[in-house]
Amino acid sequence: MEVIKSLGIMGGTFDPIHYGHLTAAECARSEFDLDKVLFIPSARPPHKELDLVSDCNDRYTMVRSAIADNPGFEISSLEIQRKGLSYTVDTIDYYLHKYSGTKIFFILGLDALLLINTWKEVERLVELCQFVAVARPGYQIELNDRYLKGLPEVLWKNVHFMEIPGNTISSSDIRQRVLTGKPIKYLVPPVVEEYIYCRGLYMNKECRI
Repeated sequence: MEVIKSLGIMGGTFDPIHYGHLTAAECARSEFDLDKVLFIPSARPPHKELDLVSDCNDRYTMVRSAIADNPGFEISSLEIQRKGLSYTVDTIDYYLHKYSGTKIFFILGLDALLLINTWKEVERLVELCQFVAVARPGYQIELNDRYLKGLPEVLWKNVHFMEIPGNTISSSDIRQRVLTGKPIKYLVPPVVEEYIYCRGLYMNKECRI
């Protein structure tokens, strides 16, 4: 049986995955000495309109291709195979049982952290794992900020703030650039860029931005 002492989990829609995701995962892997980082594409994200999210198989394929050259990264189809909406607490629960005794670090953007009160069973979730909140260099975290005051008290014992090299890439910006005919080279790995154009992703004006 594989022994995993510290596991990084990076969940998300990855629509599409880009260098910002990859940089955050690699920095977390190094800084927190993670045995590996598991990328878990969300099949049915509860906070998004499902008919406006790209097919989960396309998103899974892009992630798998993007991380193929990093032996410290793996991909999981757990949330794609699971029925119903994709909830982080269920995923963390699953891996805590799969790897007994492991310490899980859930990697997320600071914007996602600010919305964590809207997540399923948040009070239990924040006690199950550590959180790595990714911010750009120089971003100041003000714990008295009104957006942070309402977060669960126990969260502050389990959250780590991590700066990564300046990166303002976002999936929504990449989708907009494809839609308007602007280049996305150097924003996503070449295999992802090729896949997007071969599949004709994000070229329909009806897809969400």
